[in-house]
Amino acid sequence: MRIVNIKSHDIKLDTVKKDYSWAITIQKEISRKIITCDTIDKIENICGIDVSYKDNIAYCSAVITNITFQLIATANLKCKVEYPYLPGLFFLRESGPLLETLALLKNESESDFDILLIDGHGVLHPRRCGLASYVGYTIDKPTIGIAKNLICGSLLGDHFIQYHDNVLGYRIKKEGKKPLYISVGHKISLRKSIQIVQDLTKDGERIPEPLRIADVNSKNYHNFV
Repeated sequence: MRIVNIKSHDIKLDTVKKDYSWAITIQKEISRKIITCDTIDKIENICGIDVSYKDNIAYCSAVITNITFQLIATANLKCKVEYPYLPGLFFLRESGPLLETLALLKNESESDFDILLIDGHGVLHPRRCGLASYVGYTIDKPTIGIAKNLICGSLLGDHFIQYHDNVLGYRIKKEGKKPLYISVGHKISLRKSIQIVQDLTKDGERIPEPLRIADVNSKNYHNFV
């Protein structure tokens, strides 16, 4: 696991004026190292991970399922929120809980996963390094970003999303559902990312099943002690 240190900077939530230029530098550095081609042939186990928030506490849940959605492993962790929500710097707020929960999952489970699904953007980001790319690069795993809102780019006629003349994402819109925006996190191609998300989404659902389960678990506070 690569360690990209974001806690060494003495930034406090109650600081009136904050300079997050160091975080932008991290994003730019990582964006140059993101792999956007396929690095795996066969996918058996998938991890979905998500976070919900209440009273400045992050509740994070990670689940591993196989391709038939059989639950293999789960881990839940709650921790204090270290950073506020900052547009374009979502990784500061959410990567800490995600990485800690993934470490817990690894320690408590004998099962590993082949690919990670994250509720957030990958390279479909103004600096080509959203939450999914940051986490994927840090753990050195194939990762897909699955976001609910578009923060940059223009939608093309074939549902692909272009930003600065580069196709960086894809919109999935099921009838009666709000859209999702798919992008490469790390170590996978966009076309394979799209196919995986479509294959893992049940009929009538909007979100791929491993990520949907993690989302539900993160909002059930009885899972956290």
